[in-house]
Amino acid sequence: MQKKGLGRGLSALIPHVEVAKDSLPLQVEVDRIAPSPMQPRRLFDEAKIDELAASVRDQGIIQPLLVRRSGDGYELIAGERRLRAALKAGLKAVPVVVREASDTEALQLALIENLQREDLNPIEEANAYQRLQKEFGWSQEVIADKVGRSRPAVANSLRLLLLPKELQQEVAWGKLPVGQARALLGLERDALILSAARKVIAQGLSTRETERLVGRLKLGRRKREAPILDPDLRSLMERLQRCLGTKVRLMHRARSGRGKIEIDYYSAADLERLIQLMTVNESRGASLQN
Repeated sequence: MQKKGLGRGLSALIPHVEVAKDSLPLQVEVDRIAPSPMQPRRLFDEAKIDELAASVRDQGIIQPLLVRRSGDGYELIAGERRLRAALKAGLKAVPVVVREASDTEALQLALIENLQREDLNPIEEANAYQRLQKEFGWSQEVIADKVGRSRPAVANSLRLLLLPKELQQEVAWGKLPVGQARALLGLERDALILSAARKVIAQGLSTRETERLVGRLKLGRRKREAPILDPDLRSLMERLQRCLGTKVRLMHRARSGRGKIEIDYYSAADLERLIQLMTVNESRGASLQN
């Protein structure tokens, strides 16, 4: 799904920060602009910065940077890639639009601007969503509306933060694709996820191939973990299968004496049949009370 552009305008995203249409940008010396400490980006592709710098040398900065006043200078709110490119291009000054913004508003603007411009790698994007959740209490629905994404897209992005930290780094650098990373989450255990991820990266497995690998590993784990029932419990399980006329699995924990029973059904009618069988005593009790 494509992200919406910035057509709504920053003032539409953060209503308290006014960005007037007739506001004229100022030319400000680059050494008076400090990077934002709230910048959500952690990795910058230097090759892309070089490309942007070449464009800046040829055409200048087309879109002004957004800044707020900070002491005798300015603090960047949005536009760090443009600022870095301007420095590489040797520009002494850049166009800026100055706005009054609190720390909260500045952070919201920085996060949203980066998210809408697709400037973040998948892990930076997920961390940005998480910050919007934790620091501002935004729900996934609110985040999705603000950045022009669907709620499932935001939810899927946040799931990447469940990966082991070292795999998050692989995703950030593009070594482990997002589709494959999400598929690996089905393995649940970090050690198993890491082991499978090494195979996925080494063999260049596709998302579908990764899903099949995860399926095989999960099946193998279930077989290895399947308990060996003692004869008495096996006899009970077989009695249940005969009574219910379907496959039954009995999982028993010897230490605690606890466990669970799984009963298969194969259609809605079959489920109704099983319910009737299992509630026959309840029906009899109701008849006796009446």
